Amino acid sequence: LSTLSLSLSLGITILFSSMPQISKAEDKPVEGSFKGPLGLQLYSLRNQFAKDVPGTLDTVKSFGIKYGELAGNYNQTPEAFKEQLLARGITPISGHFGYEKFRDHPEEVAKEAEALGLKYAGCAWIPHKGDFDEKTCREAIAIFNHAGEVLAAHGIQFFYHTHGYEFIPHGDSNLFDLLLKETNPKTVSYEMDIFWIAFAGKNPAELLNQYQNRWMLMHLKDMRKGLKTGSSAGGTDQSNDVTIGTGQLDMPSILAAAKKVGVKYYFIEDESPESVKQIPQSINYLEKVTF
Repeated sequence: LSTLSLSLSLGITILFSSMPQISKAEDKPVEGSFKGPLGLQLYSLRNQFAKDVPGTLDTVKSFGIKYGELAGNYNQTPEAFKEQLLARGITPISGHFGYEKFRDHPEEVAKEAEALGLKYAGCAWIPHKGDFDEKTCREAIAIFNHAGEVLAAHGIQFFYHTHGYEFIPHGDSNLFDLLLKETNPKTVSYEMDIFWIAFAGKNPAELLNQYQNRWMLMHLKDMRKGLKTGSSAGGTDQSNDVTIGTGQLDMPSILAAAKKVGVKYYFIEDESPESVKQIPQSINYLEKVTF
């Protein structure tokens, strides 16, 4: 009887040892929380585009990028540039155009955006001398509201890309609040550049939550640790752009807030001289980050 018991015990042990094991929860890889859609602001490779448009687009494709934000066509016609993008599986989503062009020729912007196949067309800089002021802000409000109406007639959404100089005090708040409150929410949306918001000394996650229905697009970039913030200059040395996840910005909290308020598209923008090396590293971080 003892021999039979031993045989049964051995048999059961062998049976269970041969069955596939169910992994413990802690053994499973953690799935990334960031789902995009993720694209690239092509300005990140402006120096490369100036020398070789097809080759640089091949580089963008090699990163696995599926969506593009434009900042010029690099001497290509809109139709030709769009064709080259689509041939590499890169869908043009948005584009930046000059302030003066929105002011003087918004219909031309709309037609070019249509030719490029864009959903969004926006302005990334309001010209000003010295500190941004109320007069300049109110002029921009009028231009943006008009441009927004013109683009909307073509099925294109206008946006303004934040640059950090807008946080000059005004009344009991600042000029950025004035810009948000006086532009038409139906035709004027916003693209948050988290680097410039943080460089101005503001919290990107808090600003996302403050104006939840205005943020359609986002520039993802990180800031070198130790760089002093609280500036209204709207500019700093380009080497201060570092691989996403290695700098001083709290990326999980920013991404969680962006997801909550419904940002539609995210674009990596890396203006540094090391952008070709850093962009794939940033993509890898975004594929794994959890929040």
